Amino acid sequence: MGLLTSKESKRKQARVIMLGLNAAGKSTLLYKLKFGETEHFTVPTIGFNVEMLEADKQISLTVWDVGGQRKLRQFWPHYFQNTDGIVYVVDSADKAHLEESKKEFESLLKHEHLKGVPVVVLANKQDLPNAMTADEVTRRLRLKRCCSDRDWYVQPCCAKTGQGLSAAMKTIILHVKRKVNYKDEGAHPEFEEDRL
Repeated sequence: MGLLTSKESKRKQARVIMLGLNAAGKSTLLYKLKFGETEHFTVPTIGFNVEMLEADKQISLTVWDVGGQRKLRQFWPHYFQNTDGIVYVVDSADKAHLEESKKEFESLLKHEHLKGVPVVVLANKQDLPNAMTADEVTRRLRLKRCCSDRDWYVQPCCAKTGQGLSAAMKTIILHVKRKVNYKDEGAHPEFEEDRL
């Protein structure tokens, strides 16, 4: 028992916030990553959900999934302090709200507690017709310009099927480890299998 406790105490903790507009799929993504399923019914998040994800032997991620309804976004900054990584979820099939999503994204990146914090944008709902590609999301969110001061990556994914989530987790871990000064021994996630 002491050996187990000793090993677990060596695992570092990192704080990740998961943000995006309402109905982008944040809670579904979180529970797919945590439990490997999305069969249970998710309701709009009022406030936040928080889950611990065992990332690898070196690090655990505490992921804060914060509600994205317009009236709740004013409270986002309350979750920013001590953040090691940002996961920003975009509904790739909802082009009508992409400009609103871009404005919220640009606004949060300007916050003093998020300066230099790495970002992984999840282009969710790739299973839907007319879903934007990762390149289109990159261009329309102007990521090359607004994320020039930090590590960033766009991962196409589908919370329902799990497509892209393994690669997304590897990317999140890679960027968080860089931020908190860990050495990563793994390959870059874009070269790995992208299914759970």
